[in-house]
Amino acid sequence: MELFGRSFKEFEFELFSISHFVIIALLFLGGFLLYVFRNNFRKEFRIGEIFIAVSLILIESIYHYWMYINGSWNISHALPLELCSISLMLTVLLLLTGKRIVYEILIFTALLGASQAIFTPIVNYDFPHFRFFHFFYTHLMTIWVALYFTWVKGYSPTIWSVLKLFIFLNVLLPIILIINKQVNGNYLFLSKKPKGPSLMDVLGPYPWYILSLEGLLIGLSLIVWLIFRKKNNKNPAFLKQEHMHNNLDDFS
Repeated sequence: MELFGRSFKEFEFELFSISHFVIIALLFLGGFLLYVFRNNFRKEFRIGEIFIAVSLILIESIYHYWMYINGSWNISHALPLELCSISLMLTVLLLLTGKRIVYEILIFTALLGASQAIFTPIVNYDFPHFRFFHFFYTHLMTIWVALYFTWVKGYSPTIWSVLKLFIFLNVLLPIILIINKQVNGNYLFLSKKPKGPSLMDVLGPYPWYILSLEGLLIGLSLIVWLIFRKKNNKNPAFLKQEHMHNNLDDFS
């Protein structure tokens, strides 16, 4: 039961330890395999998509039960209001519904938020503790699902997706600020910076780092859009010639 216990003395996580490097390697390996074998995946992989969604719901439910039985569940930190928790809910929703509007938010929160959590994780428990598996499984799957819908399912963000992300987050911010005040929480790190090392360390003091983070998010989101947007490799002359050829085929 130590693997499910509250104490992390025997499982204390170390940044850039062997187990951490293994997770980082898995992140890149999974992304690489998704891209290389993107044409080998079945387009209608519903059973697999539903299985992953159920597995994410199950491990997240076990995590909340684990916090409860160990006396660490508290409304100040256990509500699913962190960016990665929101991304996890979006991941499950995307797998179950395939809604493009969900993808348009997830592609940014996964590649910018969940990936940052992989490189600078805020977690106390190392391998082979349950919390280690929960933390990295949910974050890896969030990223891989976003890439799967991009490379296998053919989804892609548009410039309007960046605007939708901006609106989505700025609708959430005042709500979460109010919740933080009511429960003495620090959801989305809107009350203070995380204790461990993170990107926020270079974004200025409170509360200015919130504005810096939002500006950085927009800039990085534009980069993600430039990388993953749907590119048209055909020049106008070729498109015109192809259109004429199709018209001739209609008469033949």
